[in-house]
Parts: sequence; C-alpha cells; structure tokens
Amino acid sequence: MDTVEQKDGYVLLHVRVQPKASRNAIVCESEGRIRIALTAPPSEGAANRALCALVAKTLGLSKSAVSLVAGHKARDKSLRLDGTTRAAVLRQLTS
Repeated sequence: MDTVEQKDGYVLLHVRVQPKASRNAIVCESEGRIRIALTAPPSEGAANRALCALVAKTLGLSKSAVSLVAGHKARDKSLRLDGTTRAAVLRQLTS
C-alpha cells in the first residue's frame, strides 16, 4: 500500500498515529511510512479531530478538506484530502 495515493479528485493519506505524545509532530520515516504524534488523548475522538486539524494546517488546506475515512479506533488511519494532489502533499510533508 502506498502511503499517499492519488484517487479520482482527491488524495488518500495513510498514517500511523501516536496519541498522548509530548508534542504534535509529523515524521516521514525512511521506509515511507508517515507517523503523526499528537498531544490529544485517544478518547471521545479528540485524537481524530486533532489529527485532521494538524494535517490540514501542515498541508495548507481547510479543515473541511481533511476527513477521516478509515481507522476511527485504530492507530493506522486513512485520511481523505480534497483540493490537493499527491505531488503537493509529498512536497509539503518532506519540506
């Protein structure tokens, strides 16, 4: 599975989340996996909301352009990104 997939009209981003971290951070690992550390706890959807907000801010997208499509209660999650391309996402994450 590719970490960043271009679909018809949107991008699908697969990430691994670490809730209750000491700081918010996005780390692109050497194997190509994207790991996101969040200070929010995993209870009541707080980490999911923080994840969408952090990804939107990092990629310069509106909060409504980022939605969680899989992994609501798991560490491995898939996000739908509207209004961007795979190349733009990779450029923003690696800079």
